[in-house]
Amino acid sequence: MLKEFKEFAVKGNVIDMAVGIIVGGAFGTIVNTLVSQVLMPPLGLLVGGVDFSNLYIVLKDGAKAAAPYAVLADAKAAGAVTINYGLFLNSVISFLIMVFAVFLLVKAINTLRREEKPIPKAPLTKECPYCLSIVPLKATRCSACTSEIGK
Repeated sequence: MLKEFKEFAVKGNVIDMAVGIIVGGAFGTIVNTLVSQVLMPPLGLLVGGVDFSNLYIVLKDGAKAAAPYAVLADAKAAGAVTINYGLFLNSVISFLIMVFAVFLLVKAINTLRREEKPIPKAPLTKECPYCLSIVPLKATRCSACTSEIGK
């Protein structure tokens, strides 16, 4: 069993997958930062200064302080029970941006992988219309049936 596990673990696909997961995790961190620090502030400004991460619904006031709370951090500090739909929106936007970035990456890789299609060569032979034998393209008479054939 140990030998089988070693063969499985050392296979190229497993190692490639592990590297992909590690790089994907790092890529996810970059995309999350891009969304939260670069894209969301101007988007929030466009929709009237709303910071999506502070969009929430209070289900139950906190024990330390009652609603209203200025920001989500205040609600959490007070111990309020909240539905944080703004954080969900941030996650959805992050996901969509990440999927789009991966799509562009895969598309670029596939473009690089495409092999150039070979240019079709001109035929060197033709078929005799009488006996269907293959004869050289420049032949004027079939070698099999001796019929005259045009060019």
